[in-house]
Amino acid sequence: MRDLLVGKRIVITGAARGLGFSFAQAAAQQGAHVVLCDILEQRLQESVETLRNQGFDAQGVQLDLASPDSIAHAFDIIGQQGVIDGLINNAALATGVGGKLLDEYDIALWDNVMTVNVRGTWLVTKAALPFLKLSGHGKIVNIASDTALWGAPKLMAYVASKGAIISMTRSMARELGTHRICVNAIAPGLTKVEATEYVPAERHQLYENGRALQGEQIPEDVTGTALYLLSPMANFVTGQLIPVNGGFVFN
Repeated sequence: MRDLLVGKRIVITGAARGLGFSFAQAAAQQGAHVVLCDILEQRLQESVETLRNQGFDAQGVQLDLASPDSIAHAFDIIGQQGVIDGLINNAALATGVGGKLLDEYDIALWDNVMTVNVRGTWLVTKAALPFLKLSGHGKIVNIASDTALWGAPKLMAYVASKGAIISMTRSMARELGTHRICVNAIAPGLTKVEATEYVPAERHQLYENGRALQGEQIPEDVTGTALYLLSPMANFVTGQLIPVNGGFVFN
């Protein structure tokens, strides 16, 4: 089946690379018009061109989750085409935020993680909401992390931010159900992407050995769940958290 999202307009944040780009590519392969959003302007342009060269319908809009003005400007552009059928809140600050014990964190780092990962997700959702309401069956997929389920050490700001994403998902689902907007979250395990290259080898080994399905996790292991949640097959699924981690931790 390769037509799950034909005629749908899907917005993905953090889509210039890694898991976000994989979401965009997978949605495009299912017939969606994809809008890639990212702070990395040059990389964003390259990723959009890659999809267009593959014959897909793609647009790029620069967006900085730490800046309310940037978010508002981005959705001024995105909103010119009206309806949004799906939003994947994927962008987050992860690189360089680990390796510190809780008493080693400084306030600036903590605040930066919360500003981008939590406030940014809220503001993007808020900006997208008028256009999601037009869909009739809008879908929001928030990307959490299984670190919030097992309590990864030396990563507390990130873990706390992803725990907040899980809670926000449930609250959003309650609020937006009257608009037939479904809100769900995916909690990926450690996935082999550019942004996780900084993760120590022993943490990678911990995951690979601890999974019920032992081995490395790649972006394609996660994209199928996102496609399902964006599709009409999930029109009666909301407020749910789906861990996708090969059975490293169960929900």
